[in-house]
Amino acid sequence: MSNVHALELPSIRDRVSEEEWQMRVDLAACYRLVAHYGWDDLLFTHNSARIPNTDHHFLINPFGLKFEEITASSLIKIDCDGNKIMESPFGYIKAGYTIHSAIHMNREDAVCVMHTHTMEGMAVSAQKQGLLMLNQKSMCFYNRVAYHDFEGIADNLDERERLAADLGDLNAMILTNHGLMTVGESVAHAFILHKRLNDSCELQLKAQSGGAELVFPSPGVCEHTAQQFAESYSSGGNAAVQWEALKRMLDKIDPGYAE
Repeated sequence: MSNVHALELPSIRDRVSEEEWQMRVDLAACYRLVAHYGWDDLLFTHNSARIPNTDHHFLINPFGLKFEEITASSLIKIDCDGNKIMESPFGYIKAGYTIHSAIHMNREDAVCVMHTHTMEGMAVSAQKQGLLMLNQKSMCFYNRVAYHDFEGIADNLDERERLAADLGDLNAMILTNHGLMTVGESVAHAFILHKRLNDSCELQLKAQSGGAELVFPSPGVCEHTAQQFAESYSSGGNAAVQWEALKRMLDKIDPGYAE
């Protein structure tokens, strides 16, 4: 990953609260990690984080910057009506606003929302049976992944109600013929969950490509495994530990995200 940025933007650290700044740093790190793992889609897809102690204001990516260029200061702050709360030379993707505002408006626990168009995620999203319970990674989502039918590019605000209804109180969704989405009580939670979901899709495609008969664990084993994962995915637990390790890696190879 390159440590050279195409744009030099002024820091806004002294213009926002410490809580907002930390959220900006974590979300910028999320964008850089999405690029690092090859989950980005040119300038498209989007991740958001709600700012604490505001009226559902949230941060989203500035359209025009590749994910490897995004910094804490470049993230755009908008409200659930799509209004910019702080000036920015950049716009944002309307589909991103539609998807993310739908969740932030309806889920108070949804601090971070991630949406990607990975090859693995899009491939499984096109399979009628959806995510298969083929490995302990996928069993994390046993009876815990939602589905939303494709309606076209998500620029119709009417879709927000259906998105929120289909997600319900779950933290993972496969958008049919589209991609993946995860929701977390922190950026750490959403990111680790997203990696687990994308890994599950990759595992499924590789298992299917072998041509051999697949082995499916019993429903009881799947549920037990899902409960084990649930105990480790709170932001104060395993996800937070993994997130700090990822940020240490990022600090070594691409530290500019925190500017």
